[in-house]
Amino acid sequence: MKHYKHPEQLDLLPYIGKWCIIASVIAALAGTASACFLFSLEYATNWREAHPWVIWLLPLAGFAVGWLYLHTGKPVEAGNNLLIDEIHDPKKVVPLRMVPLVLIGTVVSHLFGASVGREGTAVQMGGALADQLTHLFKLRQEDRRILLMAGISAGFASVFGTPMAGAIFGLEVLAIGRMRYDAIFPCFVAAIAADQIGLAWGVHHTHYAMTGMTPIAFWSVVSVIVAGIIFGLVGMLFANTTHGLSAFMKRRISYAPLRPLIGGVIVAVAVWAIGTQRYIGLGIPVIVESFQQPVAPWDFFAKMVFTVTSLGTGFKGGEVTPLFYIGATLGNALAPLLHLPFSLLTGIGFVAVFAGAANTPIASTIMAIELFGPEIGPFAALACIVSYLFSGHTGIYHAQRVGHPKHRPMPEGMKIAEMNAYKADLKRKHQENEASTTSTKDQSHHE
Repeated sequence: MKHYKHPEQLDLLPYIGKWCIIASVIAALAGTASACFLFSLEYATNWREAHPWVIWLLPLAGFAVGWLYLHTGKPVEAGNNLLIDEIHDPKKVVPLRMVPLVLIGTVVSHLFGASVGREGTAVQMGGALADQLTHLFKLRQEDRRILLMAGISAGFASVFGTPMAGAIFGLEVLAIGRMRYDAIFPCFVAAIAADQIGLAWGVHHTHYAMTGMTPIAFWSVVSVIVAGIIFGLVGMLFANTTHGLSAFMKRRISYAPLRPLIGGVIVAVAVWAIGTQRYIGLGIPVIVESFQQPVAPWDFFAKMVFTVTSLGTGFKGGEVTPLFYIGATLGNALAPLLHLPFSLLTGIGFVAVFAGAANTPIASTIMAIELFGPEIGPFAALACIVSYLFSGHTGIYHAQRVGHPKHRPMPEGMKIAEMNAYKADLKRKHQENEASTTSTKDQSHHE
């Protein structure tokens, strides 16, 4: 064992200084990019709402974005999953083209009426911009992992105005059941600074008013656990159907730009048929409404259908804000059935469906506290954890690894994308064993 002549704490001073500088640069880049993105998104949303006829151009917009990615975006098409893969298995610096491509793709999707979010865009911009510092600072592969994680944290924090949740998200999203503590200081510095930079640019985040609370008691805890189970199952359904539709479209339609064109036709016709734009775009007004009064019990399902159709056919954006919408409106609908204040269960659903779909229960709990206040903390924690457990080994990020299985044994390090093949292989082996056992019994019987 090596003997050191000076205290361990002295070695931390250069480390702190190094990552303060690097994380601050990441924050400046990610916070500025997120501010630009949010201002563009606000303009696009306002223009679309003022010109509802533009929804009929959504198929052409989808085709244009698909064509752009086909010819210039192949190396970055995997989006968030590319960043996660590079953290687990570093190979080469993420191309800078990811930033303008995902920014343009998402703003165009919102401008013409797709149902997509914004987290994916901010995270991809933050991660890609951070990775450009690899050569500038001549970082080792291990430091590059930390760099990417800090970029993810900065992007998430600055787009939602939740610095603590953003920092934890960058540490937690990589693997189910395991967090990376080696990047905890850079992630927190980058997330806090990026949020402040966004605010300095004039970004205003939505305020959600909690109007009801209930004491912690046996029945309220049981009700929250029941709600958490439902939220987890809905998060699993969202992830599975989105990935399933995407795989189906890729199998049936080889020319990529045609996929969002078809998705755009479906969304545009559906909006015309139901006569409302309530289920497209970010849906922030509906989320705010769900905190103030009861909403239609089918809102959550309609938003899920529109979002799965948009993302599954190839439109660019994120999944998280639609998940907030789905969770908030579902919580609102469940509140009278579970005898809980509707604003309380709306806030819990807001974060818990996301916790189950993204496998990030700690970040989601912290987000609830940052957005709605500390009183919701115990209930949000219970619901997010139960949702995480009941969503199974699935999720919106296919590149996530299994760090520690939720319940049933799973090989550590396996990607979520490989889970179905693994389960099918287990089922096949089980059937072969049963057939072999039956054959052996029949042979013994004949003898």
